[in-house]
Amino acid sequence: MNPHAKLMSSLSLALGTAITTSSNHWLMAWIGLEINTLAIIPLISKSHHPRAVEAAIKYFLVQAAASALLLFSSMTNAWLTGQWDITQLNHPTPSLLLTTAIAMKLGLVPFHFWFPEVLQGSSLTTALLLSTMMKFPPITILLLTSHSLNPTLLTAMAIASAALGGWMGLNQTQTRKILAFSSISHLGWMTIIIIYNPKLTLLTFYLYTLMTATVFLTLNTTKTLSLATLMTSWTKTPMLNATLMLTLLSLAGLPPLTGFLPKWLIIQELTKQEMTATATIIAMLSLLGLFFYLRLAYYSTITLPPNSTNHMKQWHVDKPTTTSIAILTSLSISLLPLSPMILATI
Repeated sequence: MNPHAKLMSSLSLALGTAITTSSNHWLMAWIGLEINTLAIIPLISKSHHPRAVEAAIKYFLVQAAASALLLFSSMTNAWLTGQWDITQLNHPTPSLLLTTAIAMKLGLVPFHFWFPEVLQGSSLTTALLLSTMMKFPPITILLLTSHSLNPTLLTAMAIASAALGGWMGLNQTQTRKILAFSSISHLGWMTIIIIYNPKLTLLTFYLYTLMTATVFLTLNTTKTLSLATLMTSWTKTPMLNATLMLTLLSLAGLPPLTGFLPKWLIIQELTKQEMTATATIIAMLSLLGLFFYLRLAYYSTITLPPNSTNHMKQWHVDKPTTTSIAILTSLSISLLPLSPMILATI
């Protein structure tokens, strides 16, 4: 890809995210989302492979439909209440339309079908952007309107996302699809708590981004796209694969790793809201995700493939990438003891 085009796309991504997250007016939020959509499409289709072009078309069609629905929601709200302010979503009909639009943007169940396919057709770096940075503007809009959303609808979508994310990830062999279903499952955890404690949703998103970035960068360094490749990658970079195992277990939410913190706090908050049954259900559903995280961790460190091939041990790897992976891995597995300090900041 042309470096100038790549720079333009990257700057447009940053600009679109900044516009949406800092806007109070529905029109400006919509403009930011549209800039984001148009900026990421060249990055998805840059390999010119038929699968990448298919992923770019699917992404464009879904995001265009979601943006149109969001604009329709804001116009309906302005027509009914006379308000263009994002925080003044006071009517149930625009609220329902907005929830649908944001669910399409994020890939929440039942609007999740496009997300694994788009990730599978993208490179690992673009898949990282789609799983983290591209979800920040819609989550911000959801955060600003959380006081006027329907709790029953959000809870149902959250539980369905956690269930489907765990269930569908069980039989996948492609790492990008596994991480796509992992993202859907984590979005369920973020959505279920957004009405009761929006700051906790933001903390969960930040920690999810941290751990997912670590996994994607590690897989990109070892050029791992499937479980079969993951089984042989430990022969090239054994230390990197050992830290990948810890990061995957953190993403699964096992103590004493960082990923346990948001799940612990969400279950605690749901119990405070007298939603013990809901907390129990979503905690049990996370065990489905735990299975495929354990499988990934097992393949990355312990499994010896039946037909082992000769690999030259990779002594020299790209230094900036290695440094960033080392920092991200350290944060992904060791932040739990700092939880009192983290809680004091939110």
